[in-house]
Amino acid sequence: MLFYRCSEVRPRQSSALTPLYISVTLSVCVCSRKQLPTAGPGPGPGPGPGPEPEPGPGPGPGPGPSCESFGSNESMDKLISFKEGQSPDPRSLEGVDGSSGAEPDSIFTKVAAPGEVPCDVCTGTKVKALKSCLDCVISYCETHLEPHLTASRLRRHQLVEPVENLETRMCPKHSKPLELFCQSDQTCICLMCSVLEHKSHQLVPLREECEEKKVDLKQMIQKRREKLEEIRESVRIRKDAADRAEGVEMFTALMELVQRGLKELMETMEEKQEAEEKEAEGLIKELEEEISELMKRSSEVEQLSRSEDHLHLLQHFCSLKAPPATKDWTEVMVRPSSYEETVLRAVAQLEDTLSDKMMKMKMKMMKMKMMKMMQQFAVDVTLDPLTAHPKLVLSDDGKQVYHSDEKKKLPDNKERFSKCVCVLGKQSFSSGRFYFEVQVKGKTKWGLGVVKESINRKGDIYLRPENGYWTVILIDRNVYKALDDPSVILHLKCVPEKVGVFVDYEEGVVSFYDVDAAALIYSFTHCCFTHKLHPYFWW
Repeated sequence: MLFYRCSEVRPRQSSALTPLYISVTLSVCVCSRKQLPTAGPGPGPGPGPGPEPEPGPGPGPGPGPSCESFGSNESMDKLISFKEGQSPDPRSLEGVDGSSGAEPDSIFTKVAAPGEVPCDVCTGTKVKALKSCLDCVISYCETHLEPHLTASRLRRHQLVEPVENLETRMCPKHSKPLELFCQSDQTCICLMCSVLEHKSHQLVPLREECEEKKVDLKQMIQKRREKLEEIRESVRIRKDAADRAEGVEMFTALMELVQRGLKELMETMEEKQEAEEKEAEGLIKELEEEISELMKRSSEVEQLSRSEDHLHLLQHFCSLKAPPATKDWTEVMVRPSSYEETVLRAVAQLEDTLSDKMMKMKMKMMKMKMMKMMQQFAVDVTLDPLTAHPKLVLSDDGKQVYHSDEKKKLPDNKERFSKCVCVLGKQSFSSGRFYFEVQVKGKTKWGLGVVKESINRKGDIYLRPENGYWTVILIDRNVYKALDDPSVILHLKCVPEKVGVFVDYEEGVVSFYDVDAAALIYSFTHCCFTHKLHPYFWW
């Protein structure tokens, strides 16, 4: 085993570049490591203090029982020369007993790997830096960092995690560390800059500005994420199959309307043409009959003119004196029909129909757009079992409620309704906008709306805005009421199967909608909300 002892030998005048000589005395122990009773006194790689050696017969500690001691003439001194502040080259300890002076993993620090910051002081093999000093502008390994941890003057230096290119952290004008940030010029400066060029500027420490920039960056990222979600939602809505089907349905209806108008126009034209053809056929028949009669009379006259029988001529001449009655065809004309008036009338009628249809479609589109706008504020509502009347049965997920004839035995806590068969939503809202939908298909009675958190829940309850209730109800199968002050009977065009409730807390508005028809049922306006609001369900 190899032990070494170091003693420092300095010249009278030293500087950063003056060699420092260390005398290293090495002694060789021929015993094996396991046989060694105690660790050597140097900073060797031994396993640590072992058991105390047995005292020898002499007055002082002697060599181990299995060790051979060497006299001064057998000791080996070796001078190692290196610059002050640098670690010795391990190779300078080799060659004493044919092996290295120490195990690399125990005495010498880990060598800097690619991508790691090396120690600027080490020569030869570069050791991984432990810290970088902004005052010295040098990175130090664990060995060379020791003076900065012990010397009072060096302990005041600013140490940071190892960084490359330390010169970029120094002021190019004053060669001082960049410690401040000038908000006026948006640049990093040193202390010297703060009293010279940037004397009257707004200055903050780098850490403070960095934290502020991090907050700004997070806000920028958050805003862009929100915009990204908004764009994705817009794309999703545009690609929605239901929307496409609605648009196709509208244009199909318009095309059917035009085709139906064209069909009606063609039928009108055909009917008019048939009537004109029938009239022309009657005139032709009448003319043919007159012509036939005249030709017959002409034949008779011609025969009489040729007759030599005077008696026969005289007897039939009187009948020839009165010519057959004929029609005056001078004013009779058959002109080809003009359908211009018919077409113009049909087009005008179609235009009116299309305009009416387009207006209805536009209103429907506006209603659907409004519904989609409100649905953007949709919230997830679950029923609160602590508020449910004992006759109500809630589903496990809190999304459905059933009315039971049996009254369950439940604790009469202050949140529970004792007489009114209703339940509240768990969620409460005290600002902004929110929207939720309720399936009421097949129900013969129901009540929906919002209530303030501090409402009375025991005994008889009067559902009025002044009592903290903004509700719409269905009773007697087909009687719809808005329980305003006074109550308003609602006349709905169709029976709603799904009702949407929209609340704008700041504007003081509670609106109810028929979701499928995208039609407004009723709105409470000018409400003054000062408490938390809960969704309300009467079943």
